[in-house]
Amino acid sequence: MVARAPSCDDEFDAGSLSCDEALRRILAQVAVVEGCEQVPVRSALGRILAAPLDSPFDVPAHTNSAMDGYALATGELPTNGTVALKVIGVAFAGRPFKGRLGHGEAVRIMTGAVLPEGADLVVMQEHAVATTDQVMIDGSHKRGQNVRAAGEDLKRGQRVLDRGRRLTPADLGVIASLGLGEVSVRRRVRVAYFSTGDELRSLGEQLGPGEIFDSNRYTLHAMLTRQDAEIIDLGVVRDRRADVEHAFRDAAARADVVISSGGVSVGEADYIKEVLGAIGEVQFWKVAMKPGRPLAFGRLGQARFFGLPGNPVSVMVTFYQFVRPALVKMSGATEDVTRTLQARTATRLKKRPGRFEFQRGILREGRDGVLEVTPTGDQGSGILYSMSKADCFILLDVESSGVEAGVMVTVQPFQGLI
Repeated sequence: MVARAPSCDDEFDAGSLSCDEALRRILAQVAVVEGCEQVPVRSALGRILAAPLDSPFDVPAHTNSAMDGYALATGELPTNGTVALKVIGVAFAGRPFKGRLGHGEAVRIMTGAVLPEGADLVVMQEHAVATTDQVMIDGSHKRGQNVRAAGEDLKRGQRVLDRGRRLTPADLGVIASLGLGEVSVRRRVRVAYFSTGDELRSLGEQLGPGEIFDSNRYTLHAMLTRQDAEIIDLGVVRDRRADVEHAFRDAAARADVVISSGGVSVGEADYIKEVLGAIGEVQFWKVAMKPGRPLAFGRLGQARFFGLPGNPVSVMVTFYQFVRPALVKMSGATEDVTRTLQARTATRLKKRPGRFEFQRGILREGRDGVLEVTPTGDQGSGILYSMSKADCFILLDVESSGVEAGVMVTVQPFQGLI
């Protein structure tokens, strides 16, 4: 009988790491990259804030009107019926009324205009009856109505944004409202990547017998772009020792992180492992997951190294579960990278115990308003189209032997991930 070594066809391997343990080891060995830069606010979207930001003044700076209407004092409100007030002027945003309200007076006011001295409420124009120089109001109003107080949004010295925040469109608006034209952000993590394999061809090249187009570099480029990394694409590296060693040395000299796809499984070109062992400190792991069992991680010079599997879906799954959390930590971001939801299975999910599975699924709202998830079909690690159709991972535990329809499962939405 032929002796059988553990293989990717096995569902259980005692020598495999759990996904949690693999991620724990990775995060324990990566650190925030050094370096900051000042960038214009318009260029800061998605960047990581390098220092906490406090408000230099009250926002809004002045008490102002939240509506178009009439500014007056609470004491002018009638107990019964209505009262006629004399309109003594107009306040516009950027052009305040310069006088002070007296008894029996009101000021026509526009949204954003500074509240005139003596006024403490605004009656919206739809609730007043105006003539040429008078306005009729009733007593159904109250102090502070339709008024935005100075400092209501932000008070002087108040913490606005914390260090490590990935800046959003709203954040940029807040920064601009403080009069800041530039902001200090952390430098981007530099990532160099390449694919290995004689069978791979880049777009635009002719395919020969047994050759395929390299899709991994394009998915990696897109995923790294979403992470706002500084990207160095080193192309396809042929299965020759000199070429592989040159690629690894070049990448390690230029980047904080080096990523390769292919060449980390048992039975693949031995010199890839030889080169990594000669110029770096790299461990080859079997992770109890599907897809994406083979994974290499370690150091090449000062750069961190990730050796991902060659199958397209495995590349994406291992990137999102291991590389992305490492890049987030290295970028200095404090964001949550483990967002999950609960959804009801629309059909039965097939699985054998032994490995944690990341099945591709489609989320929809059921007729009763509960989220439902449906698998995309064949879950093979080479079927990249299954990722294109999907909008989430369905997370199935190691011990799971499948899930019946109608059962709640944990899903990891692609939104905010991909």
